[in-house]
Amino acid sequence: MPSVELKGVSRHVCKEVDLRVNDGEFLVLLGPNGSGKTTLLTVIAGLAGHQGSVFFDGVCMDKVPASKRRVSYLPQDLVLFPHMTVRKNIGYGLKMRGDEDAAIQDRVQELVQLMHLDDLMARYPSQLSGGEKQRVAIARAIAPSPRVLLLDEPLSSLDLQTAKRLRTEIRRLHDLTGITSVYVTHNLEEAEELGDRVAVLHSGSVQQVGPPATVFCSPLNEYVADFIGSPNILDCDYCRPLGHGVVEVGCKELAIVVPHEGDSVKRIAFLPSDVYLSAGPLPGPRVNGFEGEVIDLQERRDLVRVSLLCGGNVLLAEVPKALSGEIELEKGGRVSVMLKLRRIRTYEDYRIG
Repeated sequence: MPSVELKGVSRHVCKEVDLRVNDGEFLVLLGPNGSGKTTLLTVIAGLAGHQGSVFFDGVCMDKVPASKRRVSYLPQDLVLFPHMTVRKNIGYGLKMRGDEDAAIQDRVQELVQLMHLDDLMARYPSQLSGGEKQRVAIARAIAPSPRVLLLDEPLSSLDLQTAKRLRTEIRRLHDLTGITSVYVTHNLEEAEELGDRVAVLHSGSVQQVGPPATVFCSPLNEYVADFIGSPNILDCDYCRPLGHGVVEVGCKELAIVVPHEGDSVKRIAFLPSDVYLSAGPLPGPRVNGFEGEVIDLQERRDLVRVSLLCGGNVLLAEVPKALSGEIELEKGGRVSVMLKLRRIRTYEDYRIG
């Protein structure tokens, strides 16, 4: 599979973007709407004119038409042919390419097994769920054995549970095929779970590129920090396995339960938005429930950033302005604090990234 390199690419909001996707890598373009993510996909695919140059394995592709690049592009608004069965949808690109029927049948069957579509082959798109449609669209995209796969927010319209399941499928598919892939999202969780590396975009400019853990825990500038959320990072004094995929770690005076397989955790990290605050007792089970003292308050746009002293640790939380009055936040006040267990990241050494 080829490497993909953009040199000085400009189009619309994107201004002289330099970016490299390594051979067989899964790169995630992360940023808000309007940051230029989709524009870069269309440039790589050969679907949009641009200034600058695009290279595949060092070969300039600027004058190579989209049909000759062996790139599959899955747009956000995927379109399955409503009058075709799942089987025919998957094989459509192969048929248009002129492949023989026997070869098409073999390739479709291979993808049916890979994407677990066996029971859906005779159905039409109107008979499929949102998640099933996405799996069919992905199968159709990789049927022609592309060298590069481009995915534009393919999970944005799905419910959380279905999106979570399909993220696992997409990553598994990439690991099996090794296709050089570029995936667009504004969802931090997707970027973390899928990407070998993450490129954060803002106003058409690449702000930071690196492994998800590095971008998450070591933002290069204020914009990346604001977009990611300036995570809390705590060193662990001990780690005690509890079984069932969770461990207890000690961070100064706090005993925190975190999801982890193994018995070695040196650091944990979690976003301020994943710290729940309450003026009264915490609802439900008190796993990772503590008491903290408010030591600082900062208003930022539509939220309040709250600095807390909790078990010897200084934690940062974010509260929507609309709710901050209900919690009665004030410096020196006491609040109940809960850390969302499934949103805590764990690291087995002190070097993150």
